[in-house]
Amino acid sequence: MALLTRRGWRRGAAGIAAAALTVGISLAAPATAATAAITIDTTLEWYDVTATAVATGTRPQVTSNRAWAISWLAAARAVRTAPASPAYQDAALASAVHTALSALIPDATPSLDAALRTTLDRIPDGRAKDRGRAAGQREALSLVAERSGDGLDPASVNTPYPAPPAAPGIWQPTPPSFTAAQQAGNRFATPFLLDRADRYRLGPPPALGSARYRADLAEVRAYGAAGSTVRTPQQTDTATFWLGSSLTLYTGILRAALAQWTRSAAGRASLVAVFHVALVDTQIATSDTKYAYLRWRPVTAIRADGDPGWTPLHDTPAHPDYPSGHNTYAGAAEAVLTALAGARAREAYAITSPTQPGVTRTYTDWHRPTRENVDARVWSGIHTRTADEAGVRLGRDVAAHAVRNAARLFD
Repeated sequence: MALLTRRGWRRGAAGIAAAALTVGISLAAPATAATAAITIDTTLEWYDVTATAVATGTRPQVTSNRAWAISWLAAARAVRTAPASPAYQDAALASAVHTALSALIPDATPSLDAALRTTLDRIPDGRAKDRGRAAGQREALSLVAERSGDGLDPASVNTPYPAPPAAPGIWQPTPPSFTAAQQAGNRFATPFLLDRADRYRLGPPPALGSARYRADLAEVRAYGAAGSTVRTPQQTDTATFWLGSSLTLYTGILRAALAQWTRSAAGRASLVAVFHVALVDTQIATSDTKYAYLRWRPVTAIRADGDPGWTPLHDTPAHPDYPSGHNTYAGAAEAVLTALAGARAREAYAITSPTQPGVTRTYTDWHRPTRENVDARVWSGIHTRTADEAGVRLGRDVAAHAVRNAARLFD
């Protein structure tokens, strides 16, 4: 899999890592003894508050990424104003995230209010605290207003998309629910840093009947079937673990990076902000390529290829095959973390999955989750390997653009 080799990616990461310095993100900086002695880490505290708030209610994944991006970009802007004052920084970060999330996720306001009281009660009263609160509120309200009408609200993301006429290679609603196409509206949304949705549009998928197309279909038919006799239990576990929301799964991965690799409050807030800005832009670009080519899903292709009873291990999501959204997400996440936090985690980290309760997976870098995502979607029977590998490439391209241009977020 040439797309997933470390050598090629590291060359690209080296080219964009310098951009991290312009947004104040330290690269693989170890924690100091003073940092380790702090009992309550306000940045991690509000990271967890954000994760809880975002989990309130049901909304499209990109809408939730947008809430992360707006709240933490506001926090990063506010915190950078007075980097020498811990009281200012903590008050600014908490107030910015609280103000933004209260506006974007009103149902979470009671818990957000309680969290803000907890943070502010432990900060000594004084001018620094007051200035921090004011700066956080100001940056949050400004950014919420700036992003109003950006097309990332649930209704705009899932604008109705009539199924196209049935034809070989063309996406159609898939069993068992035959749900109408989802996320078609993403491609019309306003990105944070991309100038247009098709900036990194992929080339077309393999031609029907080509050698690569036949190999892709044969692999999914064999390894992705509900009753596959060649898929191993370990492969089934991988498919099930990564079936859940990419945002949910990568919340744990980003938290590990945040806890391990950065030092300053401004840098840490910027890491979270740039990560989610890149992921919003990646999902916009993903929708652009998906709906430009409308490639049918494996279940449709295999049933049309003489196997009408074929069923995938997991139900197929309601949007086109090419590229895989899980893998654009994985590729972008890996790219941002590698560029801004280094290629490897300082310590091993563990994550859980909502689709495989009770199971924990442990990693030492940001690359292995990408490799597992590529395989998982094939073994689930819901994507071709080409769609997965192309997705990684698109995600990395958009993330590299975000890191190169991240300074624009703080102008």
